[in-house]
Amino acid sequence: MSARLPVRLNCATGIGRKIAMALCLPVRGAAARPLLRAPSLRLFSGERVGKHDPQPAPFLGNLLRPACLWILFLCLIAAGANRLPAQAAQSPAPVVLDRVVAVVNNQAILASDIDNEIRLSVLDPGRGGLGVLTRTHALDQLIGRALIQQQIRQEDLQFAAPTSADVAARLSEIRHETPACVRQNCASEEGWKVFLADHGLTQREVESYLRYRVEILRFIELRFSQGISISPQDIETYYHDTLLPEYAKGETIPPLDQVSKRIGEILLQQHVNVLFDDWLSNLRKQGEIEVLDPTLEAPAQQSPATASSSGKASQ
Repeated sequence: MSARLPVRLNCATGIGRKIAMALCLPVRGAAARPLLRAPSLRLFSGERVGKHDPQPAPFLGNLLRPACLWILFLCLIAAGANRLPAQAAQSPAPVVLDRVVAVVNNQAILASDIDNEIRLSVLDPGRGGLGVLTRTHALDQLIGRALIQQQIRQEDLQFAAPTSADVAARLSEIRHETPACVRQNCASEEGWKVFLADHGLTQREVESYLRYRVEILRFIELRFSQGISISPQDIETYYHDTLLPEYAKGETIPPLDQVSKRIGEILLQQHVNVLFDDWLSNLRKQGEIEVLDPTLEAPAQQSPATASSSGKASQ
């Protein structure tokens, strides 16, 4: 009777893998013979192979090799499986850099666009007394602005494109007239740098924002301001009743003749609101607008005209 020896190889250890390799791979020399020799027995040919036989027993080697290859294969799988959990634990969690919050006629609006709109709202003189711009209102403004810019591109209105001189002139007005800028002496280069740093803005962001404003204002004026006139009395009334209360006591207040042009633009915006609201409301109905973040949906009771009017004031 032949004795059965239970053999268990722990393939997760280096010793187990070495034993499997030694059994399965052909080796040469005297060190290989103890593994390949058979005890004294008779083969089918009648020849006796004993412990004094100088040659290894090929019959036993041929029997062991297929099984050994399977053992080696299983060891390699086990060793790889043991490393998978460690590798998975080392994989870093994904980081969301930005996300799309709305789509306007295949044009994406990102969460970072809303952040920028809120930061840049400090440059909008029309927001005096309206408080902090909310994310929902900021998204509504971005949707209205996207629709207007798409219309400008569609009609190929080259005359609406502002020049570098137009942007520089508007920037100068902002630095000298906007109450938030006056408080920090933005007229000086040092004060302007401090203002930008305090609000997390860069010169390039401000110029890009003003370029959009000038382009849209010019488009609105050319399309909707025909027949609308602003009287000097209207400008003076706005100066005393609306602009002056925005300045704190002791702050330098710009004279009327210095801000009259800007006041005229603001009053013009207010006069064209009705026409503009109807036009923008139609664009909203005809366009494909999808808000992907439910928390940014405009209130149901707010009509498109109302939303676009409030959004347009800061264009």
